Amino acid sequence: MLDDFTFIAKIAMKSSVAVCFAALGEIYAERSGVLNLGVEGMMLMGALAGVAAGSATGNPVLATLGGMAVGGLLALLHAFFAITLRVNQTLSGLALTILGAGLSSFLGRAYIGKAALRMKVYVVPYLSDIPVIGDIFFKQTPLVYLAYILVPLGAWLLFRTRLGLKIRAVGEDAASADAVGVNVAAIRYGCTVFGGCMAGLGGAYLSLAYTPGWKENMTMGQGWIAIAMVIFATWYPLRAFLGALLFGGLTALQFFFQATGVELIPINVLRMFPYLATILVLIVVMRLDRTQGRGAAPAALGVPFSREG
Repeated sequence: MLDDFTFIAKIAMKSSVAVCFAALGEIYAERSGVLNLGVEGMMLMGALAGVAAGSATGNPVLATLGGMAVGGLLALLHAFFAITLRVNQTLSGLALTILGAGLSSFLGRAYIGKAALRMKVYVVPYLSDIPVIGDIFFKQTPLVYLAYILVPLGAWLLFRTRLGLKIRAVGEDAASADAVGVNVAAIRYGCTVFGGCMAGLGGAYLSLAYTPGWKENMTMGQGWIAIAMVIFATWYPLRAFLGALLFGGLTALQFFFQATGVELIPINVLRMFPYLATILVLIVVMRLDRTQGRGAAPAALGVPFSREG
């Protein structure tokens, strides 16, 4: 029984990281007032860039940075259209997802079925010896440990620093923030690109650590789950981490059912289970938040800003 719990919890942690990274980045973008529905496309391109950079260099750090860079560049493209040209942010984000899916599918053909760089598991001395907890949390790849750092750091930066105050001010009332000297465009550009880098990091995690190698559409909708997690988290990083763990836990149960040979549930239903169950929980949580007067989006989310009005 304890071994089964440890197995499920360890897989849950591994399965939650990509969604966690992408959701954290999207929280920053949306807190600044920019809606980016291109997370799925950026994750796909980040995954492909990670594989390509890993094959070219053999260095996991450079491979990870490659995934982040490509995600950031795509987000910069979205920022240009959404912030500078002030086009419809929903359409721009959807176009980015279509671009990322199509481009990764085309460019990724050369990497299908080929051996890829595999990120090693690092065991944390002493902490890994703690019963149960050590196996779950401290026998992971470096990117999982990075998630342990980035989530609380992201929360602290957003709610305990002057920069975080500026980000939230721009997302709530860009005109007022501009009136007191905040550079609205710079804040929004920075947060949007950061969101893209985090989505690319999530994609690179999938192709370098979670399931090393390139497979077409390997994110399987995790970008959309990340966007849903932002709403579930009411734009708070720590709550997004819990939501990602929920998705990871449901994914782990799917693997557990397959590993234990449960044949009463068709395999296709098992694969759908984490997504359907996560969406159901999100709906319930959102309804509870609304009845309690919580969960309002940033007031200026999706609203272009111009000094000319």
